[in-house]
Amino acid sequence: MTAAIILILLVVGSVIFHFMSPWYFTEIASNWGAIDTTVTITFIVCGVVFVAANLFMAYCIIKFRNKNKHQRASYEPENKKLEGWLTAITTVGVVAMLAPGLIVWGKFVSPPENAAIVEVIGQQWQWSFRFPGEDGQLGTTDSRKISFDNPFGMNEEDPYGQDDILIEGNEVHIPIGLPIKFLLRSKDVLHNFTVPQFRVKMDLVPGMVTWQWLTPTRNGTFEILCEELCGIGHHTMRGKVVVEEEEKFHTWLAQQPTYAQLSHKTPGDIAAGEALYQVCTACHGVQGEGNQALNAPKLSGQEDWYLKRQLTYFRDGIRGSNPEDVFGQQMAPMAATLVDQMAMNNIAAYIQTLPDEPAPTTVQGDAGKGRKLYTTCGKCHGKQGEGRWAVNAPRIAGMSDWYLATQLINFKHGLRGAHPQDATGRQMESMVISLNEEKINDLIAYINTF
Repeated sequence: MTAAIILILLVVGSVIFHFMSPWYFTEIASNWGAIDTTVTITFIVCGVVFVAANLFMAYCIIKFRNKNKHQRASYEPENKKLEGWLTAITTVGVVAMLAPGLIVWGKFVSPPENAAIVEVIGQQWQWSFRFPGEDGQLGTTDSRKISFDNPFGMNEEDPYGQDDILIEGNEVHIPIGLPIKFLLRSKDVLHNFTVPQFRVKMDLVPGMVTWQWLTPTRNGTFEILCEELCGIGHHTMRGKVVVEEEEKFHTWLAQQPTYAQLSHKTPGDIAAGEALYQVCTACHGVQGEGNQALNAPKLSGQEDWYLKRQLTYFRDGIRGSNPEDVFGQQMAPMAATLVDQMAMNNIAAYIQTLPDEPAPTTVQGDAGKGRKLYTTCGKCHGKQGEGRWAVNAPRIAGMSDWYLATQLINFKHGLRGAHPQDATGRQMESMVISLNEEKINDLIAYINTF
């Protein structure tokens, strides 16, 4: 009897939880309502079977429980009538679950001929996007051509690629009401492109191009998730899809650079950068050696791409806008004096010419314990802290250790990385949340051994 009561309570509790639960699908924002219908049918079929099977089991336990210890169960090896009913009912249930899915799949693999093309590129742990230019055709790519100067792997000899529009950030815009075909490719490992409100998802497989299509039906900003375990930073691989009116979309698209524009960047002018750097010397030193007393870190030896990104963040308020980040607020007006990208290119080019002497050691800790902690950091920053541009991780070896400690604390307490446009900063926030002051010192003590 106890087993029967437990089964009945399990059924009743499961049904109540299903109907009372606040957790269900997000509001749909695409044309794929048929997928919700298919899932609902599956819930109904499985739910009916679950209730019927468990209640029947409880019934049998009660009806045929052992009332006489000398009574033996009767042996009935076959019952053709019962087998026939079970086969028929099972067939109906399986058909009810599979048929809607096959119908939806038939629509999924048949995108409209007029669907607009958007390429999605996944890599650890960020998204980037590419649109066809005025010719309406994407240029060819080659993974062997991927480099710091050509992150999309564009084929420079393909004329169709010159006007391709490249989006290196984690945010993409698409027009409402128009069918969109997302072409999906990966630079490194297996990823998965998912926007829950769109209902469709697909893997990005290295070495091939997969795809999915949809028609956005609701304006708004929706989060992109990677739903394939792709490494230690998998949970931070997020982006945004902005669905908006077609006119706004074209205005946004017109502001984005083409491959031709990005590939013909003018290199930084070292002489012009030297003149601009004179303002920086008061804090960071003539040789970019840094000055702890003025909270100015070492700059010499740092990659130019990272310097330019941080200057841009300071200038645009992505970094240094938190009132509690006193030193960041001091840097923001300095970066504002660099009025355009060329000025940043110039000053970064000059800093690359400064002698790279390791910063003095100021942080004390247990390097042995820090070595274990660095296992996580090394996935991005490299085994010797050399930095990896492919995952937006700067060099940390030989840089100002006190500055590293300060920034880890800032990330931990939300003084840095909290801005919605600081995608890489948000990734760092989640990495340092478990570090206390002692662990930070141990970690930096190990980094100082590089």
